[in-house]
Amino acid sequence: MQQRINVHENGQSALKAMYGLGGYLAKSSLEKPLLNLLYFRVSQINGCACCLDMHSKDLRAAGETEQRLYLLDAWRESPFYTDRERAALAWAEAITNLTEGHVPDDIYEQARTQFSEEDVIDLTMAVITINGYNRINVAFRTTAGAYQPGAYAVQAN
Repeated sequence: MQQRINVHENGQSALKAMYGLGGYLAKSSLEKPLLNLLYFRVSQINGCACCLDMHSKDLRAAGETEQRLYLLDAWRESPFYTDRERAALAWAEAITNLTEGHVPDDIYEQARTQFSEEDVIDLTMAVITINGYNRINVAFRTTAGAYQPGAYAVQAN
């Protein structure tokens, strides 16, 4: 599949707004490994190869295990995720899919058992942000594979 537009080179002005969201999230109280786990899971749902490449590399560079990465698509059936991670993953999937036209109350309640109101807002912003990046990269067929861990960290600051 051929890349349509290199939005990361030719769309810098447009992407500045997205970078601002990343900067906000980098300063949130949410743990960076948790955010990257959410970014990876949402990218799986959306089929974004570029983001899967990026976040798998960032997760592994931060010490994430191969086992947890391989089983993330089946996190509900896997014993390798904490209650906090499970609540965040359920929240992220519900926002990404919106199959019921809303986020179910039980998923919200699960999130609130693990996160403060501010954290739930930040989780929501994280899911919105990665969904945006996924859609940009899928639309323009951004090529996966060249990302080096931490390469975009400076843009988030």
